[in-house]
Formats: sequence, C-alpha cells, structure tokens
Amino acid sequence: MKQAITSQGASFKFLHTEEPFLKDLHLKVEKGECVLICGGSGSGKTSFSRLINGISPQYIEGELTGHLQTFHLNAETSDIEEYVPIVGSVFQNPKTQHFAVNTTSELAFPLENMGFDPDAIRKQIIHKTKTFEIEHLLDRNIFQLSGGEKQQIAFVTANMLEPAVLILDEVTSNLDQEAMARIRKMVQLLKARGVTIVILEHRLAWTKDLVDRYILFEQGTIKKQWAAADFIQLSNEELYQMGLRSLDLSSHREKIQDKKSASVPTNPGLLQTKSLTIGYGKKKVLEDLYLDFYPGQITGIMGANGRGKSTLANTLTGFQPSLAGKIYWAGKKMTAKQLLQKSYLVMQDMNYQLFSDSVEDEILLGAQMPEAAEEVMAALNLSSYKERHPMSLSEGQKQRVAVASALLSGKEIIIFDEPTSGLDYEHMERFGRLLQHLKETNAVILVITHDEELAAKWFDSIIELKLDTE
Repeated sequence: MKQAITSQGASFKFLHTEEPFLKDLHLKVEKGECVLICGGSGSGKTSFSRLINGISPQYIEGELTGHLQTFHLNAETSDIEEYVPIVGSVFQNPKTQHFAVNTTSELAFPLENMGFDPDAIRKQIIHKTKTFEIEHLLDRNIFQLSGGEKQQIAFVTANMLEPAVLILDEVTSNLDQEAMARIRKMVQLLKARGVTIVILEHRLAWTKDLVDRYILFEQGTIKKQWAAADFIQLSNEELYQMGLRSLDLSSHREKIQDKKSASVPTNPGLLQTKSLTIGYGKKKVLEDLYLDFYPGQITGIMGANGRGKSTLANTLTGFQPSLAGKIYWAGKKMTAKQLLQKSYLVMQDMNYQLFSDSVEDEILLGAQMPEAAEEVMAALNLSSYKERHPMSLSEGQKQRVAVASALLSGKEIIIFDEPTSGLDYEHMERFGRLLQHLKETNAVILVITHDEELAAKWFDSIIELKLDTE
C-alpha cells in the first residue's frame, strides 16, 4: 500500500444538521509525505482530521458517506481503539490532552494503556526523551511548565507508540519562535523516519522547506492544492487574498523592532508600575518593573514563553497579588480589588471564562454597552452562532466570543492574552480593526502575543519582557 490516507468522495454530516459539513473530498496522502492543510476558521480542517484519527464518526457522531481510509482502517467501520497505535494527534491546547500531573507519568500513559510491561515503558521513555531532546522535562509538574514545554510533552507523548501517522492541529498557535523551532526539529526527525505527517495550521512561516504539499480547504471542500515549490513562490499579498497568513515574516519583524525601540512619552502613564515584582508564591518571575501604559494606544507585550507575560497580566488586573512594588492608576495607588473592578482580561485559555448557554447571552453578560452587541458580533463574524452554546464552538470561535465580551465590557483596563491564537488571517485583521475602534474609548489596552503579523500591523508600541540573563 503506497497511500497512508485515502479519501474518495468522503462527505460528513453532523448529527441534527441537514447539510454535510465536509463535501465530496478526494485526497491521497502517500506514506512518509508531510502535507499542510490550510484555510480559514471553520473551513473543515479539524473535522477532516477527526476522520483520519477515528474520532469521527463514532465519538463525534455523524453520517459519513463515500470512503475514507487511514492505512488499513476504514473511518466508516473501524473502532476508535484500532486507531490508537496507528495515528497520533497533538492539539492546539496541550491542556486538553494531558492525563497526568507528572511529566514522566504523562509519557508513560499511552504505553500503560496498551499493556506494556514496566521495563519496556522505562526503556521507551528513556529512548524517546533522548531522541527528542527533552530529558530536562522528565519528572516535572506539568502545570509548572511553560506553554512551549507543555506542547513538547504532548508531542512526545503522541509519539510514544510510534504511530505511522501524526496529526498536528494548530500546535504552534501559542508558541514563541524558540519553541516553534523545537517543534519544527521534532517534525523533521519524524519525517526523516518516514512518518506521515498532517499539519493543520494558520501560521505558515515555520513550515517553509518542511512541507511537501499544501492543501487549501474552503467551506468543507478542497479548493486547491500546491506542490511546496509552487506554494512558497506565492507572495504575502496572494496569500492574504485567500485568507492565509504570511510565509515571509521578515518585513513584520523589522516593524516589530522599530516599535520596540520607538521613543515613549515622558509623562507618567495612566496605568503605572513602580518597582513591581511579579511571580507565584515565593517564586519571582520578573523584578523591579517600571512600566507606563497610556490610554488611546495599543501596547504589545511580547517575549519568549515563560518570561512572565501572563503573570504580568494577572497582576495588573488584580487576579494575583504582586510580590513587591506598587501599581498606580492616575497617580493613585491601587489595591488588587480596585484593579479587578477596572479591568477585563481575555485569558489565554478562554474556556475558563465562558459561562452562558448561548453566544449572545455570553457576550451580553456584564456588558456595559449592550446596544453595540449586534455590531460587535457582526464584526467578529459571530452573528450566525449567537444561539449556539459557547462550548460547542471551535477554539478560534470561542476566542472571538471572549474578545466580543471584552469589547462590550466598558472597562478602563483591557488586556488580551494571546487573542489571535488559532485565528486565520481574516479574523486576525478583524480583531486588529476592532482594537482601533477600542482606542477611541480611551481605555488602556494591552495585548500579549507571539503573533508577529498582529504586532507589526496593529500595535502602537511594544514592550519585550526578558529575564535578567537575556
């Protein structure tokens, strides 16, 4: 058998829907090939991957017509358990696939689940951690790892059974350049060993010279395919017209450097920190921070994973106390309670802040400007989902719901933590335009991100957080 994945006229319809979501898909992926499936949010990329790894149509129920096969497994007849040793999957949010608190136990879990004896498990853990160069992550608390480290653990765990097919679904959406380079190196290693790799991704730049073929999904169909040599010749403008992200980030990185070095106002900021030390418990993350934030401008907070960006956001919004120093608003020292009353934080994992039974109710929950709800939903392409339960949405759609809630909150301090993770080019642009409107409210706006395209185009200034040793 030459093909690893064969789709012949496959269509998939979710339960309780009238029309198929995936329509008449014809695709063959050869053994050892690395393909990238791109396309806008909701185009069908993840739904197709769930047919490849056996999650659909049995676990996520629906009606499959046509034929889809992964090696010897048929999506319409094979049990989900049969896919476990054949297909490995790594998702956008590593938290959704962790089963243990300890990293070594996490790596052991798929082997234990398949009945491997303890000696074989120990040998495989030693072998895989050495192969993928993550020995330093053994016997660690997963909840104390950075986002990039969690994703590395998820990646290696998905490969413990040495699957023939690996699916990577937006695995770099929350990662910095260094962590992305590590993931890229891991993919290169597997590709060299003949593993078939299917990448679903909005951030295209890291895949250059790695992918053999690019496949564009649009409204549940395969719109177009390119050999890698042809795809990388496309300009950024041509990619934008198809709703895709940049392949070449060099111009964006130049703009980011300019914004990092741009002169800042000499007058005190409306929101200020003086000698601020942030961290957890007794563990200091960053010390002696003197920062000024001004209304009517968008300030980007950038820096590598684990440098304290989310910790700073939690401290500025009063969710966690500072370890030392002070925070001021209009020259007045603020307590954590006062900061909570003034602030709205869109968390990196938006699942923690979705409470209502419909998208519309969620957006109106606590809204100080309910009259603008329809306009905001339309701008974020949420109008057609307003009756849907928020937890039934994709990660990118949930992100947009949380952003909409922030825009209607009327708060004076609004902080977005990785607001464009998992968003395609169109929705990244929509979010940028909404930020421009938000500037008119004179709120203090901070955006934590690794998204270089967002930062280059839409931020007024950028603060890069670094450790003292950097």
